Amino acid sequence: MTDVLAVADHRRGELRDVSYEVITAGRQLADDTGGDLHVAVISGTVDKFGEKLNREGVDAVHTVDHGEEFNHDVYTQVLTQLYDDLAPQYVLAPNSVNGLDYAPAVANALDLPIVTDTVGLETDGETLVATREMYGGKVEVTTELEGTAVATIRGAEWSGAEGTGDASIEAFDAEIDEDAVGSTVTGFEEVGGGDVDISEADVLVSVGRGIEEEENLEIIHELADALDATVSSSRPIVDSGWLPKNRQVGQSGKVVTPDVYIAIGISGAVQHVAGMKGSDTIVAINTDPNAPIMDIADYAIHDDLFDVVPALTEEFGG
Repeated sequence: MTDVLAVADHRRGELRDVSYEVITAGRQLADDTGGDLHVAVISGTVDKFGEKLNREGVDAVHTVDHGEEFNHDVYTQVLTQLYDDLAPQYVLAPNSVNGLDYAPAVANALDLPIVTDTVGLETDGETLVATREMYGGKVEVTTELEGTAVATIRGAEWSGAEGTGDASIEAFDAEIDEDAVGSTVTGFEEVGGGDVDISEADVLVSVGRGIEEEENLEIIHELADALDATVSSSRPIVDSGWLPKNRQVGQSGKVVTPDVYIAIGISGAVQHVAGMKGSDTIVAINTDPNAPIMDIADYAIHDDLFDVVPALTEEFGG
C-alpha cells in the first residue's frame, strides 16, 4: 500500500481548475496502489482552500499557512518536509507555471526522477507509466519510472474531482528557513494585453484563419456580445497581430475548458485541439466538412461563416 501526494494550485485568492484535476489523477494512482490520497495546499487562505479541496476520493488535506501567493523556496521546503513526513510513492503537481517552477526543485532535493506534462498516468507493479505527447500532439510516448517519482499533469486532461468528501483537514507545521527564501511576490501584471483570462470563460467564441481579414473580426465580436461570451482565437490570428497573445488557444497558447466552445473558421490542427478538447460542448462552423475540428465537434455546421455568424447573432441578440 503506497500513498500519493497531490499539490493544489492557486492564484490571487482562487484555486485553479487544475487543482481538482490533480485530485482525480492522484485518486486513480492511489486506487492502483491501494493507498491514500493526500492533498497539499500551501499559502493563501488555506482554511477556505482546504474545505474546497475536500472532494470525493481525498483522504487528507494538509494546509500550510505561510504567505499569500506562490513562492518557489517556500513550496520547495514545505513539500520536501511533507514528503519526509508522509513518505508517498508519487508526488503529483500541475504542469502550470508554478508547478513547473517547484516540481523539478523538489525532485532534485529528494533525488527522485521526474516526468512533466503528462496526459496519462498508470502503474505497472512498482513502475509508474507516464504518457506524454510529442511533435505537436502527433505522437504519444510512454515513460517508465521505477519506484518513487514526481510527475506534473497537463491541465484539462483529467476531469475535475466533484462531490464533498470526508477528508481530514490538518495544518502541517512546516519549518521554513526564512534565510533561504530569496524572493517575494510584490504584485501581478497581466502579459499580452488586457485583463481577459480566456481560461476562466464559460463561453468562448474562437476564430481562425477562415475569417480572412482583420476587419471581419467585427462579426465575431458582435456574436460574442450577443452570447455574453469571450473572444479567443487560433495561432494564425495572433501571429497576424489581429488579437493579443492572451487570446490564443492551443499548445503555445492557453488550455481552456469552457462550457461552450464555438470554433469559427478553425481547421482544428492538433496544436489547437490540445488546448480546447476539454470543452463541455464544441460547436464548429467550417466550409470544409473534412476539417479535423468537425470530427471532435458536438455540433458541426458545414456552411459559410459569413452567413452563419450574423444569423446566430441575430438569433441570440434579438
